[in-house]
Amino acid sequence: MSEITNLSASQLISLYRDHQLSPVEVTKAALERIDTYNNLVNAFAIVDENTAIAEAQASEVRWLNGNPLSFVDGIPFTAKDLLLTKGLPTRRGSKAINANQPWEEDAPAIARLREQGAVLLGKTTTSEFGWKGVTDSPLTGITRNPWNTELTPGGSSGGAAVAAALGLGTIHLGTDGGGSSRTPAALTGVFGFKPTFGRVAGYPSAHTGTLFHIGVLTRTVNDAAVTLNAIAHPDVRDWYALPDIQQDYTLDLDQGVAGLRIAYSPNFGYADVDPEVAALVKVAVDVFAKLGAVVEEVDPGFTNPRSIFQTLWQAGAAKLLRGFSAEQQAVIEEGLRNIAQEGDRITLAEYISAQDAREALGRHLQQFHQNYDLLITPTLSVAAFPVGQNRPPSYIDNPQRDWSPFTYLFNLTQQPAASVPCGFTSNGLPVGIQIVAAKYRDLLVLQAAKAYETVSPFVMPLDLFKASKKLS
Repeated sequence: MSEITNLSASQLISLYRDHQLSPVEVTKAALERIDTYNNLVNAFAIVDENTAIAEAQASEVRWLNGNPLSFVDGIPFTAKDLLLTKGLPTRRGSKAINANQPWEEDAPAIARLREQGAVLLGKTTTSEFGWKGVTDSPLTGITRNPWNTELTPGGSSGGAAVAAALGLGTIHLGTDGGGSSRTPAALTGVFGFKPTFGRVAGYPSAHTGTLFHIGVLTRTVNDAAVTLNAIAHPDVRDWYALPDIQQDYTLDLDQGVAGLRIAYSPNFGYADVDPEVAALVKVAVDVFAKLGAVVEEVDPGFTNPRSIFQTLWQAGAAKLLRGFSAEQQAVIEEGLRNIAQEGDRITLAEYISAQDAREALGRHLQQFHQNYDLLITPTLSVAAFPVGQNRPPSYIDNPQRDWSPFTYLFNLTQQPAASVPCGFTSNGLPVGIQIVAAKYRDLLVLQAAKAYETVSPFVMPLDLFKASKKLS
């Protein structure tokens, strides 16, 4: 079982083509692994075994007849429970959402994967409406980090990251409204990618508006590129979707980074980074120099954009909760209700001013990338911290101290950004570097991540994961 679930999408497709392995065998292996580990880590909100087997059987027939639909036909995938799925409830981690209603639509990314024969295993856990950077919710409880189940995997796509780390499927769709794919990728040691806004169509519109991206979490860079090939297409339901450029993201993936101009910013000039994390990131940056890139430590030259993000985020939360009755709001987490109350106090002038500041920040980064192909930063300031709290212990008493200062900036600017595993702390916890490029240069981010992965392969806890008892 573990040998099958370790295989990448490309390896699976090769074995399907040669009739050495079938989508049914792969799907059953993934489901068996979910059954073994999910009660320990709580990565899934729903597992749809019967539908997954039926979809795998249909894929197996296509492969036997020599007419697969695509290069993801028969590949098991999961979807975060913020994304609509036909036939399955999308409760968004909230008791305020009634499961007993028609579920008749797939979100665009899920629709594209299903149209091309990929096999949906189920829905992964999220924080309630994706509001915080850890993954626990009133509906599904606590999701745990496979490297240490007393610690958080981050969030809000924590279920997807844990599923990726443990081989509970091959491809994992998440969302990213401020780092929600990259944060758990960093804390669980997997690859997390946020494409340029609009490159992957989204529907329905999120309450956070144009901060919201569809993310991909995988165990290899190539698997993310394969996924992007399948889902990076417009959808008529998404007014913001970019034109279809028919890009093959696996083509030239091994191009390397020689000659690229890379800016390295250890802290943006204002962030507080744990020394051990900072040291691991610096070692990773040196790898890019050894690979032939021209690396320069640079202050990107902007002030902390946290207030911009908070204004837009709080206003979005206020918009979200206005759509619920008093009874529904009563079962929503207090923290989210408090953010919505802050949003209700934001004036129209303040909101428009935040949008203006966002535009200026985006313009600044576009100018910055005239001189640098890539920007590398830590993904986060810290490694994983205990479950049951929204912030690391040393950050709880200081609301101005930010443990995640590097990710939300690139939701504001809508640039492609990835978290790449770059090593482990002395306590054996994963750390990530963030690779960023200018808007629309998604392939360049993937190429840089692949170059690093080639010389420093990602390590997964598939054979390291141990738990002394099942969690209640």
